[in-house]
Amino acid sequence: MTRCAVFGTGSWGTAFAMILADAGCEVTLWGRRASVVEAVNTGRTNPDYLPGVELPAAVRATTDPAEAAAGADFTVLAIPSQTLRANLAEWTPLLAGDTVLVSLMKGVELGTAKRMSEVVEEVAKVSADRVAVLTGPNLAKEIAARQPAAAVVACRDEEVARRLQRACHTAYFRPYTNTDVVGCELGGAVKNVIALAVGIAAGMGLGDNAKASLITRGLAETTRLGLAMGADAHTFAGLAGMGDLVATCSSPLSRNNTFGRNLGRGMSLEETIAVTRQTAEGVKSCQSVLDLARRHHVDMPITETVVDIVHEGKPPMVALRELMSRSAKPERH
Repeated sequence: MTRCAVFGTGSWGTAFAMILADAGCEVTLWGRRASVVEAVNTGRTNPDYLPGVELPAAVRATTDPAEAAAGADFTVLAIPSQTLRANLAEWTPLLAGDTVLVSLMKGVELGTAKRMSEVVEEVAKVSADRVAVLTGPNLAKEIAARQPAAAVVACRDEEVARRLQRACHTAYFRPYTNTDVVGCELGGAVKNVIALAVGIAAGMGLGDNAKASLITRGLAETTRLGLAMGADAHTFAGLAGMGDLVATCSSPLSRNNTFGRNLGRGMSLEETIAVTRQTAEGVKSCQSVLDLARRHHVDMPITETVVDIVHEGKPPMVALRELMSRSAKPERH
């Protein structure tokens, strides 16, 4: 039986543990809080993040990272992206020697502007063919209800991607393989930034034309950056690109969309953070995505606007006027 360790008991980590168990894997879920671990083991539920969802018997939980990591064929990382480096440095000595590290995280590291797979390779000192990424339109609450969803499993080694595909393929969760790790990760990270922009627009009372324009031009920004970094343009038309972008920008279940709506309604950054229980990755990653764009000399005006609103305190209406008054260009600029 395939053995999997999932580090992170948030909504997506818990939902993915459920997927792995439903696919026939033995799963150990690591969590920092003893109360959550106890709830998983005794009540078969995670009341803090997925209340009312019964977890399979094949999922057990522990607060001991060594216990979770022992003998795992796949080690799944489902923690906030900005905490990855410190946590993985602590866990690396505990990992099974041939485990495949799987990133569920959709962010870019502040300061280094590294993608999550790059951080994993650097900290765990593993080659790229032992690092995989799972991404796509995967809202945790819908998946926890076993509603149909598709995803992309990306790894430079296609056989490793196929192994992971088999380990998480269920009647309701359909993973596809891809070897374009760069494109898949960028699609997942930048869509959070665009979702903030769409949420801000909705909070301001703007209509569907504005939101559709932001989604479409946001995809153009993502593709420009991806091409500059060697990604395959086709990736951004797929589940990791357009698919994830549409789901995150249109669903009230999206943390980033909801965060943006509160900003667009006039709440301050501090007020919005206070009412947000879970991590909205785009809030910090918008800065690192913009840093990445500047390093590659790529123009990303929507991303820059989000940074201005979220971190520079620019009023959304002022930012909107500036964005709309940019010089006219051909669509395929």
